[in-house]
Amino acid sequence: MPLTDHIRNKLSQLPHKPGVYLHKDRLGTVIYVGKARDLRKRVTTYFHPSRRQGWDLKFNALVEAIHDLDWHVVKSEAESLLLEGKLIKEFRPRFNIDFRDDKRFLLLKVNLQDPIPRFTLTRLRQDDGCVYFGPFAHSGSVRRALTMMRRKFQLRGCRPLTPGEADYKHCLYGNLKHCTAPCIGNVTRDQYLAQVQAGVEFLQGQTEELRDELKAEMLRAAARQEFELAAQLRNALEDLQRTTQKTEKFERVPYNLPVASNPAADLEALGRVLELPGPPARIEGYDISNISGTFMVASMVSFWQGRPDRANYRRFRMKTVTAQNDFACMAETVRRRYTRLNGDVTATAAAGAGAAVTGPLTARSLRLPDLILIDGGKGQLNAACAELAKLGLQGIPILGLAKEYEEIHRPGQAEPLRLGVDHPAVKLLQRVRDEAHRFANTYNAQLRLKKINESLLDEFPGIGDARKQALLKRFGSVQRLRRATQEEIESVAGFGGTMAAELKRFLEARASGDAAR
Repeated sequence: MPLTDHIRNKLSQLPHKPGVYLHKDRLGTVIYVGKARDLRKRVTTYFHPSRRQGWDLKFNALVEAIHDLDWHVVKSEAESLLLEGKLIKEFRPRFNIDFRDDKRFLLLKVNLQDPIPRFTLTRLRQDDGCVYFGPFAHSGSVRRALTMMRRKFQLRGCRPLTPGEADYKHCLYGNLKHCTAPCIGNVTRDQYLAQVQAGVEFLQGQTEELRDELKAEMLRAAARQEFELAAQLRNALEDLQRTTQKTEKFERVPYNLPVASNPAADLEALGRVLELPGPPARIEGYDISNISGTFMVASMVSFWQGRPDRANYRRFRMKTVTAQNDFACMAETVRRRYTRLNGDVTATAAAGAGAAVTGPLTARSLRLPDLILIDGGKGQLNAACAELAKLGLQGIPILGLAKEYEEIHRPGQAEPLRLGVDHPAVKLLQRVRDEAHRFANTYNAQLRLKKINESLLDEFPGIGDARKQALLKRFGSVQRLRRATQEEIESVAGFGGTMAAELKRFLEARASGDAAR
């Protein structure tokens, strides 16, 4: 691909700093996200003609598709890795492979309200009163640093929530003197909490003394020609520096997708192509999202005058569809949406004749759309049209946009409309479709994350899926389980007196942590 003046100008502005770069196609869609220790050196390699012979087919296709690029400067290489992962999860570029799943970077957490607190690794940050550290870009380093911290401050690494003498008999940490064994009364809880607080300060970066100690010992080992020991100490020092390095958390991704430069012109072009009475002021777009038939959801996004109208977005979780069926899901979504909206419009009309209407109803929120866009081909479109006909709303213009060739399917037309991806009407429809797709996928991900987080029981040591399901079946929710007595917990299959007592103490500790906040 010849280097355009626009790309050449962007390359000249790239700094020699660490960061993340984003390649975009001619539609403004992010197609690749990468990180770099030196942004200018890394990004310019994509456009070296001398390297073209060594490109594989995928890389060649990526470079041919690049029409624009953006970048974001960060403080360190570790921060660039964290931001790269977040941006890939946000935009799901088609040329990226890594980070496209739901796996997250490791975190360290400790609950100071536990009877005998311990530091554990997790990938989910929850609102549970725990103290969290991270995320960490290098999982191996944080695991080794955690082992180092436990030994230095003599902290426990065993799994029981409240270990006792029976646990100590088989405890490797206690027998090796890596733990002060508060479980058998070697130290008081206050003394052990002081050790835990020292570990907290360690993770907060107060490690100068330990770093100096490791460096001095490494130099002494090298002077004695004990190079294997010196290498181990060097690696430990690197693990310590990586784990306690300050990084920005990027709670909000510092990047926004571009919007249309002239939405009014795009609307006019769309109105002409579809032979509508005028530009469609309000467009509603629909998409379905499910994973192997689980968490079947749908989204409805609203565009007003060519721009997102987020106050009128809606999302749906399927009620009548029990198996994976995108056509049935689309039919249920359209039926539920326009049954309610049609009723609200009728009620508003009645209010104009003297009837009373309650609720914050506005003209924009109640207005029937000027155009409905379905993400899909003829199957999804026909399912939506059938439901609109049942409601007497067949007069609303509706079309389907098929992804593969960006074909526009219209009711009653055998052949799709092919305008080309550079047509302004297609670009507008793509923005609506992509926003509906993003909103549906976000809702699906939220439901899956809620399913993962819905129970504190996952953190209780020794509980499996069968026991957890038995508890939820018996009590219905964690909130009701918290109010249950120990005797009621013992009545659940798989629970004896000891485990019921442990679970009761675990839930009380979590409840006290919530109250402390």
